[in-house]
Amino acid sequence: MKILLASHVFYPSIGGIETVSSMLAHEFVELGHEVKLVTQTPASAESNKKFSFEIIRKPKPHQLIQLLRWCDVFFQNNISLQTWWATLFVRKPWFVTHQTWIRRVNGSVGWQDRVKCFLLEFATCISISQSIAKHLKTPSIVIGNPYQDDLFYELPEVSRDRELVFLGRLVSDKGVDLLITALGNLKKEYSLTPRLTIIGAGPEENLLRNLAATLEVSSQVNFVGTKTGTELVKLLNSHKIMVVPSRWSEPFGVVALEGIACGCVVVGSEGGGLKDAIGPCGITFPNGDVKALTQILAKLLTDRQALAVYRSHSHTHLSQFKKQSVAQAYLKLFEGAIK
Repeated sequence: MKILLASHVFYPSIGGIETVSSMLAHEFVELGHEVKLVTQTPASAESNKKFSFEIIRKPKPHQLIQLLRWCDVFFQNNISLQTWWATLFVRKPWFVTHQTWIRRVNGSVGWQDRVKCFLLEFATCISISQSIAKHLKTPSIVIGNPYQDDLFYELPEVSRDRELVFLGRLVSDKGVDLLITALGNLKKEYSLTPRLTIIGAGPEENLLRNLAATLEVSSQVNFVGTKTGTELVKLLNSHKIMVVPSRWSEPFGVVALEGIACGCVVVGSEGGGLKDAIGPCGITFPNGDVKALTQILAKLLTDRQALAVYRSHSHTHLSQFKKQSVAQAYLKLFEGAIK
């Protein structure tokens, strides 16, 4: 099968859509299919990474039409009007995966969003979570995003001797201040002093350090900066509980899958699609509810059996999010459209 994958942003840009597009394209090739990827991201002079599929950057109109003539299916990983238009001239089975909410950054609905919602009537829609599916006016099939199962897994040789870990950008939407506040509550109300490792960087770091000092928990909080690769995996493996306290409704939450794969029980906010990623491997709390977060952490920090029960579900839960499993779910849809 010939698959034309449109990823508006792609390597060397870094982000969730870029990573998912790369993983799916690679898996499609591994499973015996031919893939060409189109993107609006230009190449950088220092970028020499090799891929197992052809990448066409900023395609001209005639190139895009030629690519649509070449393919059996046209797959947009997140809808983009910059590549959609070519389907007016060449009709091929059109699939769109919805990676986030269709609205502006400030929450408003722009004319572009209204156009996209209208066009979706002509596409086969895929949502990355039940929450995204409910957000759409068009019916969709739910296929969760994959995680890098060849990188994130348990390391038995690493001692799991630390309590709490956060992984993500240090911005207000991610709710790290809620976690630090909960840490203060645990100390004051429960006489619990767990250690918290904060992995990531961002503009809120100084504010978060000051908050930890104000709440007298600085000695419990370790800001370690950005970590990647095996260093990140080892660090996650040394923790018992990952906390994902996002204020906003996450569309999904691959970070939760990475934590679960490394043996962590996940505590996360329940709004949006994060609960799909956590599944039976952790607990959710209402977005922004510090009291509820504090109570959940107090329970888990003092109940080893509860942690063991949540961890026992990880193998079954993660199987549906492995790269090959997700790619096969997509291919089943594609193949059904061209028979």
